[in-house]
Amino acid sequence: MYGLRQRMKRQVNRALERDRSSERYVEVASTFLWPWREPWLVALVSLVALLDYVTTYAVLELSGKADVYEVGWLAGWALRRGGFGTLFLVDMVAVIGLALLAVVTWHLCLRFGFKGFGRAMFVILLVPYAVVAFAAVVNNLVLTFL
Repeated sequence: MYGLRQRMKRQVNRALERDRSSERYVEVASTFLWPWREPWLVALVSLVALLDYVTTYAVLELSGKADVYEVGWLAGWALRRGGFGTLFLVDMVAVIGLALLAVVTWHLCLRFGFKGFGRAMFVILLVPYAVVAFAAVVNNLVLTFL
């Protein structure tokens, strides 16, 4: 039994060494995706989410086009359920939840000594949302003015 425990401990230590050796490369990749400070990413996600809400309102209410509708299932549900007020609340909850998930994941990785993986998880959770929301903003602007 003692030999099995020692062997398992050696395997865990080797896996940790392997992870620590690749951590540097993961952190460099996350820096390539987001080279600025992490709080700025949260601010960007919040700003893009607000722009998405405003441009969604513009395209659905102010453009005068009857054939335009909300494609996102959650946003569509919120609009049907309670209008733009409910959409705003759902957007806020989604952005705050995603940001909290990113921060908690980052701090857990830091707590276990994986700073590079923590930053990478933070960036991987928030950058795709920012990119997709920015694409929605551009789409809404095109639909509003063309």
